[in-house]
Amino acid sequence: MDSKQKHSDYLEVFQEVTRLISSLHDPQQVMDLVVRRLPKLLEVDAATIRLLDVDTDSFILGAAYGLSEKYLSRSTIDSSEVMAALKQGTPIARKNIDVICDHDSCIFVSQEGVKSAMSLPIIFNNEVIGLLRLLTKDSREFAKYEIAFAMSLAEQVGMALTNSRLFQELEVQVKFLSELREISSLVNSTLNLDEILKIIVDKLPPLLQVKGCTVRLLHPATNRLELVAASGVSEAYLNRGSISRENAFFKALSGEPVAIYDAENDLRVDYHDAIRAEGIKSILVIPIKNGTDIIGILRLLTAEPRSFTPSQIDFTVTVAEEGGSAIQKARTYRQITLLFAQIEEHERFLQTILDSLWLQLLVIDPDKRIIMANRFFLETRGLKENQVLGELYHKVVPWHRTESSNCPLNTVFQEKKALAVLDHLQDHNNSAESKWYERHLTPIHGLDGSVDFVIEAVRDITDQQQLAQEKMARMKLEGVVEMAGTAAHELNTPLFAALGTAQLLRDDLPSEEMIQEMDMIIRNMKIMGKLTREMTDVIGFESRDYVGNTKIVSLKSRGSK
Repeated sequence: MDSKQKHSDYLEVFQEVTRLISSLHDPQQVMDLVVRRLPKLLEVDAATIRLLDVDTDSFILGAAYGLSEKYLSRSTIDSSEVMAALKQGTPIARKNIDVICDHDSCIFVSQEGVKSAMSLPIIFNNEVIGLLRLLTKDSREFAKYEIAFAMSLAEQVGMALTNSRLFQELEVQVKFLSELREISSLVNSTLNLDEILKIIVDKLPPLLQVKGCTVRLLHPATNRLELVAASGVSEAYLNRGSISRENAFFKALSGEPVAIYDAENDLRVDYHDAIRAEGIKSILVIPIKNGTDIIGILRLLTAEPRSFTPSQIDFTVTVAEEGGSAIQKARTYRQITLLFAQIEEHERFLQTILDSLWLQLLVIDPDKRIIMANRFFLETRGLKENQVLGELYHKVVPWHRTESSNCPLNTVFQEKKALAVLDHLQDHNNSAESKWYERHLTPIHGLDGSVDFVIEAVRDITDQQQLAQEKMARMKLEGVVEMAGTAAHELNTPLFAALGTAQLLRDDLPSEEMIQEMDMIIRNMKIMGKLTREMTDVIGFESRDYVGNTKIVSLKSRGSK
């Protein structure tokens, strides 16, 4: 074929490839089209496109045709010299690469039967963004014009990839903005932490077309990552072990997203066997932030090799930030809820204790209003709680003193010291209804030293007072009885002697008049004897008014009525 015809054929190929790739907007479709059409058009056996992964500074397989999986999965693409030249933008064409081989993947080249290769950098804006490799299974010398033509196609591929990426990312960004509003609305519509986490792990996988999603949060106390939510992955994978030693983990916790294309072999993650068993190909690790604080990490897992686009990464970062803010709010709400529950439990515990006291207990604020009353007070007074709380102190309690200067409650508020008072409430119409109260008033001081509240504990000691009065009466009675017995004993001896003498004298009296007078003396002495006998048998007494302010005692004996 003459040179003119060759150039004409190349021009047709160039136009066809350009037309085809310019009609596509999906980068993957562009790469698949190129590797399938070029081998036939350029009379080669196979083609591959690899894209540069900036994070790992390596070329990740994007599309391939005419080659085995075993060959494509080899660790080394070509020698270090060839790869260095390609990264500088220099195309390399070589033959007999199965024989002249100086890297650790020669066995794969030999087994695949590849003999010649043309490696072309895919360049856009003077930057290498990938590699286009054309391979033959016969030893072939590539002419300069073939290399130049292939390089022109590679540039077209670079432009097509970039344009399709931009177009796709524009569409994706519009979609992401809409989805972001929805997710933001959902996660901020609830303070339930579990619901927020479920929204994140359930919404992201279908949006980004990934296999699954996991969320791990730093525990506030231990500062260790704990798995809190997941979707799309098995329990066996989730329970594979700690990820705290993974490099991707440390980088994400420093605030940077980490995209891992070849998760099965990438040294930045651990548990490669578990990753293979789960069928995970690529991983995107995103820090979850609350403001500037990193509170966890989010992971997206794919079932197919994936080079995450900047828009996908930015979208996931934004979702993680929105989620982080909502998560922190939910955590705070949960802590507040727990704190209130503990406070309520403590209040119930304290109220149970106060209600079990056999004391009337009140708490009074500086406005002299009752803010707490225990059950014993309410039951004793026959009141309900709503009749007491908020009411003025003097309108509720029966022991209030109307004189402000004499009111113990006022004294405690003014002097800021505890006070004990014994009050006697007399019922002038019914003395049996008189009450004795023992009152203890204790101030509760605020930070500034003022009295915030006064706790008053009141005990009804009426029964004790009555018992004390009865004891005093018994003591008085015993004293009177002892005094009466002593007086009777002292009187009896001279009285009986005088009575005997009087009776003897009566018989010797000469006149009837003197005998009558003596009989009157004897009768009076016998009356006195009867009185002394009654005094020895005293069981009680009565106090009666006499002349003026004088009182006399009337004795009661067993025989008296």
